[in-house]
Amino acid sequence: MERVAIFPGSFDPFTVGHESIVKRAIPLFDKIVIMIGFNSNKRSFFSVEKRAEWINEVFKNEPKVTVEWHEGLTVDFCKKVNARYILRGLRTSADFEFERAIAQVNKMMHPQIESVFLLTSPEHTPVTSTIVRDIIYHGGDASMFLPTALKNTVFKIDE
Repeated sequence: MERVAIFPGSFDPFTVGHESIVKRAIPLFDKIVIMIGFNSNKRSFFSVEKRAEWINEVFKNEPKVTVEWHEGLTVDFCKKVNARYILRGLRTSADFEFERAIAQVNKMMHPQIESVFLLTSPEHTPVTSTIVRDIIYHGGDASMFLPTALKNTVFKIDE
């Protein structure tokens, strides 16, 4: 059976931390689907189409990685793409507690789906999409927090 994982998130924008998690997970899975989700508690700064375009650029030379977007439950998307794994990155103990609760509920809803956690590389621990968005919003240079493939990208916030 093919080992398919999804890596769900809003990726608003996709950061070096996200990139690192996916790159480190590539040897573990046959396919990784980066699932851009819609979070009703968050206001998106960048359109889902732009986010997908940027992530596709980052992984354009990696055939195991694809990008899709989904509105609804992550476990329903897993069933749609035949994924048995949900990949998540953990930066802090607070992330662990939050992700553990979600993983346990997902497991109760769909027992065949496993959550796989990778610890963030130490140098990426402080990097969050929220912080990067704030830097971009205020005209700062966020390039050190973005994947190399996006360093020359002009980020225009959708309003």
